Amino acid sequence: MNQNNNLIKGYILAGLSYALWGILPLYWKQLTSCSPVEILANRIIGAFILLIVIILITKKKGFGGYLRDRKKRMGLIITGTLLTINWFIFIFAVNSNHVVEASLGYYINPLISVLLGMVVLKEKMSKLQILALLFAFCGVMYMTLSYGIFPWISIVLATTFALYGLLKKIHGLDSILSLLGEVMIILPIMITYSMVQWYKGDNQLFVGDIKVVIFILLSGVVTVIPLYLFAEGTKRIPLSSVGFLQYIAPTLMLLIGVFVYGEAFTYAHKISFVFIWIAVILYAVSLIRNKKSKVIKYTIETVHSKEAPPLL
Repeated sequence: MNQNNNLIKGYILAGLSYALWGILPLYWKQLTSCSPVEILANRIIGAFILLIVIILITKKKGFGGYLRDRKKRMGLIITGTLLTINWFIFIFAVNSNHVVEASLGYYINPLISVLLGMVVLKEKMSKLQILALLFAFCGVMYMTLSYGIFPWISIVLATTFALYGLLKKIHGLDSILSLLGEVMIILPIMITYSMVQWYKGDNQLFVGDIKVVIFILLSGVVTVIPLYLFAEGTKRIPLSSVGFLQYIAPTLMLLIGVFVYGEAFTYAHKISFVFIWIAVILYAVSLIRNKKSKVIKYTIETVHSKEAPPLL
């Protein structure tokens, strides 16, 4: 019973984290009076402060080891850079009316992660995953040829986040502790930028209306809370389930972009997204097949060993 409750709690927490990420465009749209760099600066400063509070309250240990370990320190520098680029491009996309293109990026992100796993980690790809990648490639190329413009926002968002996840796995970085190190990497630059803006009288935290000030002050909260929920949820549920849940975010983004902000969803968009959605379905089926094979393997092991560990 406790195991089932823990599993249900995991699905709720992970699902909620993706839902919060999915509606994040609604939040950043409230800060259109700020430049993307200013929003990023306040997001990083706010996240740093909140992370310090969370680590002190939860008494998490081990951050000093990250800084002393040269390999992990270099990993933090690279992941911090990738995260900063990803955050900036996402904020830029939302506030320049490219939410639909941002959603496309997060649809194809898992597929790029699979490709990186094959190239870097020498992981084997199933035929369905290869087919999914081909459909995703066709979708991106169709949009490129239709508009004559490469969907760079989608590709940058997908690639930076996929590389970010890959490096997290390679270096074995804890979600909360590593995020603190990552924001610390760029923190001095962001503080300097904010001070220059304050000196020039352009820092919206001091000259903006009360609504803008409140949204700026809470930018760290909307950054850290979904990540914390994600970390708590995913450690309770199978990895294959995370593969399904992650599509909550781009689906909500797409709906918000089209129905809330009235972004164009042309015939070319429809064709491209059909290719992407087929790729997503194929990827989902590959996860189901992988899950079934693990169940069969577990059953066989259970028959031969009374001490087989729990499947989930």
